[in-house]
This record gives sequence, structure tokens and C-alpha cells, in this order.
Amino acid sequence: MRRHLVATGILWAVLTAIGEALSFLNLYPTVGSAEAEDFDRIFRTLLFMGMPVFCFVLAVLFYSFVGFRTRGTPTEDGPPTRGTGAFPKAWLAVTGSLAVITMIYPGLIGLSRLQPDLSGYGWGAQDAQLVIKVTGLQWTWRMEYVDAGVTVTTTQGKELVLPIDTTVKFEVNSADVVHSLWIPAFRMRIDAMPGRTTHMTVKPTELGSFEDDDAFRVQCSALCGMDHALMRFPVRVVSRSDFDTWLADQKQAQQPGK
Repeated sequence: MRRHLVATGILWAVLTAIGEALSFLNLYPTVGSAEAEDFDRIFRTLLFMGMPVFCFVLAVLFYSFVGFRTRGTPTEDGPPTRGTGAFPKAWLAVTGSLAVITMIYPGLIGLSRLQPDLSGYGWGAQDAQLVIKVTGLQWTWRMEYVDAGVTVTTTQGKELVLPIDTTVKFEVNSADVVHSLWIPAFRMRIDAMPGRTTHMTVKPTELGSFEDDDAFRVQCSALCGMDHALMRFPVRVVSRSDFDTWLADQKQAQQPGK
């Protein structure tokens, strides 16, 4: 039995080392907002904490499959193993502690910053410098820059242009079925539901555009009908001066008679 425990322990250590090393690789999409940085930090923390548990299960399963396999039809069950020693107690204590830590961080501390508060406006929304009303339709998006009175849609061949280092509040609803507003570069998504306005707040921190990086796009992430996969909207993050110029051009172009 001791030989089996030592072999399983070595396999567990090797798998854990490989898994933890892989968790530090930069395999994530473009980080385009402050919220994306928070999400990636939370994901890496959960991955780092969960990897030893996951690898332990893999090590036990793999070693049991290889070391205790039988050829032909088994004639009897193996001897029972009763978990009453020090190891099961230590395992319960470690995994229980991990669960409690996870509930505190990122549960109560990390994710709470990214969730809507009781007023429904979300983290950072009180400091929002730009408000955009978003309407999902089968199968397009309509974006309205509230203060400027400018509206852009995918059917017009337009794009969602946002200023860098600016807190943007999205007020999201749907004209027909449930859609879901998702921007991969920002790691943020919120459902668009008929008869209800939901809210999402982001702060872009990187210049970019859909032409150069497809993570800069609005994508519907809820199955909403036949052309669901085509329901995307290009996003471009620009400097504040370029944004003001673009918004003024759009406002002039959408004046009556233009």
C-alpha cells in the first residue's frame, strides 16, 4: 500500500507542477479594460487554487486505472478502503479551507466589484462619463449615445466607438427575445431582456479595433434565433480627441436633411 501511495503522490506532484506552470502562460484574449484585468486576475487565482485538487483526482484515477486494472471479467470486489486516517482528515481540512477562501476572495471581494449593486447600476456606474443605450434585435444591435443623440447600428455598417480611459455605462434591453451583450476584450457580458433594462459598466484601457483584433467586438452570447452567430458589432477604442471628432461627425451626419 505504501508503494502505491508514494507513486500516486509523485504523479500528483508532477501533474500539479505542470498544471501550475501552464496556468501562468498568457493564453487569454486581449485585455482591453480595467474589468478584464480583474476577471483575469480572479480566473488565475481560482485556477491556481483548484489545480492541486484537480490534479489529485487525475493522479488517483490514472494510477488506479493502470495499477489496479484487471484482465477479463472480475470475480470479486476489491477490499474496502476506509478513510479514517490522518490523510482524509487533512484533505477535508485543506479543501474546506480552500472553499471558504474562495467564498471570501474572489467571491465576496473580487466578483462583487464587477456585479450590479442593489440600485442596479453596477460598479463604477456612478462615475460614468459616457452613457450608451443598447437595444438587441433579431439580428442586430442598436447603440444610442444618449447625451449626443447619436445612434449607430450594424445595418448601417457602423461600429461602436469608445474613448480610452473613460467609464462607460451601457443600458441594455431587447426589442424581441433574450439576447446577451458580450465584449471579449472587456470580459464583460449582460443579458438583454424584453421589458427590462440591465446595466453594465466598463472602462477601456487599451486602444484597438475589430479590424486588428476580433476580441474588440460586441457579440450576442445567447442563442436568439437563426442568425444568432452573425449578431456582432465592431468595437473601436480611440483617444478622447478622436472620439470627440468622430461623435461630432456622426451628430452632424444624422441631423435632419443630411
